[in-house]
Amino acid sequence: MRVLGFDSSGSACSAAVRDGGRLLAHRSVAMETGQAERLVPMIETVMREAALEFAALDLIAVTLGPGAFTGVRIGIAAAEGLALASGRPALGLSSFEAVAAGVPGALRAGRTLVAAIESRREELYLQAFDRAELPLAPGALVAPASWAQWLPAGALLLAGDGAPRLAAALADRDAARVPGAGLVDAGDVAALALRRWRPDAAAQRLEPIYLRAPDTTLPRDARP
Repeated sequence: MRVLGFDSSGSACSAAVRDGGRLLAHRSVAMETGQAERLVPMIETVMREAALEFAALDLIAVTLGPGAFTGVRIGIAAAEGLALASGRPALGLSSFEAVAAGVPGALRAGRTLVAAIESRREELYLQAFDRAELPLAPGALVAPASWAQWLPAGALLLAGDGAPRLAAALADRDAARVPGAGLVDAGDVAALALRRWRPDAAAQRLEPIYLRAPDTTLPRDARP
């Protein structure tokens, strides 16, 4: 099964093509902004390196957030456009799931995995997972004062680009960090999509996962 996966929801932009267990092509660049300009050319690059036409894909997979509002919208728009043009189905996955999918099982032994995603504010987006990568509770936007109370008891394994900040605030907890930058990666998105997709599943809209209201600025004449 051939899957194109990509992500522009957070602190990176990445795209990958998998054919079953084989990674055919992969690109990833750490970046806070600029995903709108980089994502589509990056997708074109990995498709060219994989020597595939879009019509040869079986599935298109994209992250739905949470993360940066603009990046989430860019990714969803790209997936919807490619699915419409190619006639291929599209599958949306949460950024939490994508982070969890990138954590090796050997690191999880005896620990509860917590995916921590930067909101670029004081809060962090948090979700905890069991050993089967199933969420223990819905993801949430959590303020620093509530991190300790929100987290499950016991030893923790922290992953995601918010893990450094969370770990620093949990000095009195048994909280290990997954090595690496903690960025969502399209290779993991594509691999997770392979496990999740069911050909007989009903088509679903790609709905963004924001977990907070968007930043807006009122027009000058509408401000109180």
